[in-house]
Amino acid sequence: MRKKLFLSTLIITLITLTFSILAVDLVFHQQFSNYLTKTNETLIEQLPSRLSAAYQSKGAWDPASLQDISQSLPAGTIVTLTDPSGKQITTLSNMMGGMMNGQDGMSMGMSMYSTPATSWKTKTLTVSGPQGILATASVRYPSSAPILNPQDVQFQSSVFYSLLLAGSLALLFGIILSYFTSRHLVKPLKRLTQAADHIGKGHLDERVDIMTNDEVGQLAVAFNVMVDNLKRQETLRKQFTADIAHELRTPLTSIKSYIEAFQDNVLPADEENLSSIHEEIDRLVDLSSDLKDLNVAEMGALKPIFESVDLKHLLEKVTHSLNPLIQEKQLTLNWNPPAESVIMTGDGRLLTRLFYNLIHNAYRYSNADGEVTVTLKPEPNFSTVSIKNTGSGIPKEELPFIFERFYRTDKSRARETGGTGIGLALVRQITTLHQGTIQVQSEVDKETVFSIRLPRKIQQ
Repeated sequence: MRKKLFLSTLIITLITLTFSILAVDLVFHQQFSNYLTKTNETLIEQLPSRLSAAYQSKGAWDPASLQDISQSLPAGTIVTLTDPSGKQITTLSNMMGGMMNGQDGMSMGMSMYSTPATSWKTKTLTVSGPQGILATASVRYPSSAPILNPQDVQFQSSVFYSLLLAGSLALLFGIILSYFTSRHLVKPLKRLTQAADHIGKGHLDERVDIMTNDEVGQLAVAFNVMVDNLKRQETLRKQFTADIAHELRTPLTSIKSYIEAFQDNVLPADEENLSSIHEEIDRLVDLSSDLKDLNVAEMGALKPIFESVDLKHLLEKVTHSLNPLIQEKQLTLNWNPPAESVIMTGDGRLLTRLFYNLIHNAYRYSNADGEVTVTLKPEPNFSTVSIKNTGSGIPKEELPFIFERFYRTDKSRARETGGTGIGLALVRQITTLHQGTIQVQSEVDKETVFSIRLPRKIQQ
């Protein structure tokens, strides 16, 4: 990439310089030619006064004076001088062009300026003096002045060589700048590539230190954030695997122990013992159901069946089903329903799962003799359900992560206090499916409040 970047920058610099030199050279030629043309026009306009002055200084047409005037004429100019009676006095022409080409002035003028590329102008000028009209000058000259003067040619060459020198220096500077620029740009990208390769091999501690505010620096920041997320997800995955193993092993071990006790006639296979086995089996079924529903929801394949739901009645059933657990832990359940039914559009099964998980979490994390308060507040277009419990609370730094899959605030994995880390993730998915929002506020060792705001009508 560095080579490609260097070559592309060099080619762009070379093309830009070439076109710049050609453009400047073309403009210079045009402007310099215009300058010479205007100078020639001025010289021709001054021709009558010069001829008159030459005649008066000698009292006649002196060949030497006329020769001096000829030499000062614009290149290619031919002047036919006639007296008032129409008799030709002489012909004046600039011999410089012929001298440069080894020809006489007349033949040069006829050969060089009679080409189709040369256009001509003619003027008839009157030469006057104190005695009256001295002569008539018929002037034929090129409409655009060629550069034939050695000084002009040398000046033009100097400008062209100056352009070449400046272009060469600019190209050299461009090569040096392209080299260091490509090196500066590619170096952090190489570091990112190496870091990505290490990440791909499982080294999640790899980080990129690029302290810039440009796009490469932003890419490095995004890369480091991605690696942090990958590392955190990897940690959660490992923790989740351990949690699932624990959650599966405990009830299975309990069931195995009961069966072995039945086989050894240590315990009777009565209703009480069978009920304990049934309870452990229900725990396994609930766990597998949570895993399935969460996986389906995160894939977007969980399709709720929306129908009319009485939210007040639904919450009463959930609290009633959990009331034995709450009483067993000697908690106080405060259920604050509105006076009238609260009808909304939703999936009754999923909403039951949502509030069961939240109220069960409130029961699980409440201290003995604590309180669990469930409040339903209807609004014109929304319904708000708040579930508050007094207990251990959630640390402030962990609040942003509690709805993520596999995350648990309790790292002990004790079944009495911890869960599988999928309950709240499922709660968020169900809330999102119902176009609602969920918020949590918590104070450590005091209380935690979950607030769910659901629309009364789903926007299809």
